[in-house]
Amino acid sequence: MDDDLRERIEREVEKHALLNAVKHESDADVGAIMGPLMGDNPDFREHGDEIPGIAGGVVGRVNDLDYDEKRERLEELAPEELAEIEAEEEADDHDLPDLPNADEYDEIRMRCAPNPNGPWHVGHARMPAVIGSYRERYDGWFCVRFDDTDPETKRPDLEAYDAILEDLEYLGFEPDDVYKASDRLETYYDHARELIELGGAYTCSCSGEEFSELKNAGEACPHRQKDVETVREEFAAMIDGEYDSGEMVLRVKTDIEHKNPALRDWVAFRMIDTPHPREEASEYRCWPMLDFQSGIDDHLLGVTHIIRGIDLQDSAKRQGFVYDYFDWEYPEVVHWGHVQLDDYDVKMSTSTISELIEAGELDGWDDPRAPTLKSLRRRGIRGEAIVEAMVGLGTSTSDVDLALSSIYAANRDLIDDETDRRFFVRDGNQVPLAGDPPAEANPPLHPDHEERGVREIPVGDSVMLEAGDLPEAGDDARLWLKGLGGFELEDGALRYTDDDIDVVREEGVDVVHWVPADDRVPLRMRTIEGDVTGHAEPGVADLEPDELVQFERVGFARIDRHGDADDETVAYYAHP
Repeated sequence: MDDDLRERIEREVEKHALLNAVKHESDADVGAIMGPLMGDNPDFREHGDEIPGIAGGVVGRVNDLDYDEKRERLEELAPEELAEIEAEEEADDHDLPDLPNADEYDEIRMRCAPNPNGPWHVGHARMPAVIGSYRERYDGWFCVRFDDTDPETKRPDLEAYDAILEDLEYLGFEPDDVYKASDRLETYYDHARELIELGGAYTCSCSGEEFSELKNAGEACPHRQKDVETVREEFAAMIDGEYDSGEMVLRVKTDIEHKNPALRDWVAFRMIDTPHPREEASEYRCWPMLDFQSGIDDHLLGVTHIIRGIDLQDSAKRQGFVYDYFDWEYPEVVHWGHVQLDDYDVKMSTSTISELIEAGELDGWDDPRAPTLKSLRRRGIRGEAIVEAMVGLGTSTSDVDLALSSIYAANRDLIDDETDRRFFVRDGNQVPLAGDPPAEANPPLHPDHEERGVREIPVGDSVMLEAGDLPEAGDDARLWLKGLGGFELEDGALRYTDDDIDVVREEGVDVVHWVPADDRVPLRMRTIEGDVTGHAEPGVADLEPDELVQFERVGFARIDRHGDADDETVAYYAHP
């Protein structure tokens, strides 16, 4: 073994020993680092008998450092790997806490209650990710209940019902039951009638402005003292559609002097003239407000724990009045802050995304520029990675920032090992070859899996290089075309030098990717910032749609289709 190889082994052993020690906050172990060491450096395997002896001394020196010194040294040797460890440590700090009083229930029952006004954006994934994780943790139950009782201001999209269930499946969860609130109007009417009989509700024909003035002054509405029979008759007339929109509401009788005006005699039912888009519900005109509908359903479905935004704290208090009338026990509630995502130019809002699609500014819900789950799916990002990132946010009541990089890191861990490598040159320069290079290049399909074989790339008379990779003419205008060999820029051409790979290791010659000019595949890569055009190695044309690939030095992408304009292949960029 020569001195250069021994030095490289010592350097790699030190890095892996530091990774092992810092990650586990303990001394490094020779046996524990041998697998990762050999995996990252397959050329060490022929020296396998000698390496443990070298490693022992290096590991001993690492273990003589205190923890802070180990971390500082790792920052010098492998800053990216240290950043990954720090990201994992941060995620561990956000593990989901125990659900409150979970041991008091025979079964944990939760609900995911989307408004079906469009497919889910990225922020929507937090609820099913956390609820689904809790179901698995407690061997519980959860349903999807579409809260679709507002056919006017939050009008349902008929395609969204299935689209949301598809998004849920993509995240890796299957609900135990699925309900549509618009199918349950008669149930809500029955409970409203019972509430009226209990003296807990009254019909009110005050205008919104009139009632607001009374409410804010802590004064009772003149309709509050109606007898039960009158309220019963007027609510029946509401159900029969005898009032115009805004003419009559049913209010829950609470405390008109409550310190929080938002809780004073809130509306349970109102009249809406706009027909519901679902044919089964299109004849109804008397619709429950969300707080009434949701409160009734949570009890009837046996929900034990509700997770909702901190901005909805008043919902539990409003519903508490109804639960008191019926002598029901209110579910446990966990409030959390909003998820903020700043990686997109497009606002994370269903209505905003829908408007941009209708205006033609986005191609659809799966446009890579759209902050939607359908977009992430088309880019080749697995639902499991999104769930991991969302669960890592925990359930803090503070607003939390979600960086796409956390989703990317989780996805990279899932796909890196199984994803083969290819070359893609973005808007490259064509450069002639000289010096009799090999007729074919054979880079590995995957550097860690020799058994998968190599790619067969015909070389031809010239290659395409990215503009920044072409060296300037001079005394040392050398580079290494990956999988092909060493070259030197001479008179505008790359002359094959037949150098050994040691020029890369010892002399710092740059390694670059390339594609043959004669057999290149036109490729359009769709990204979050916009489309990128270029050319890929010929084997990319044979990849199946939906197959993942890592374009070396560019990043991971999903093959979407072949044969678009100019016979180009289209790929969707996932992440670095």
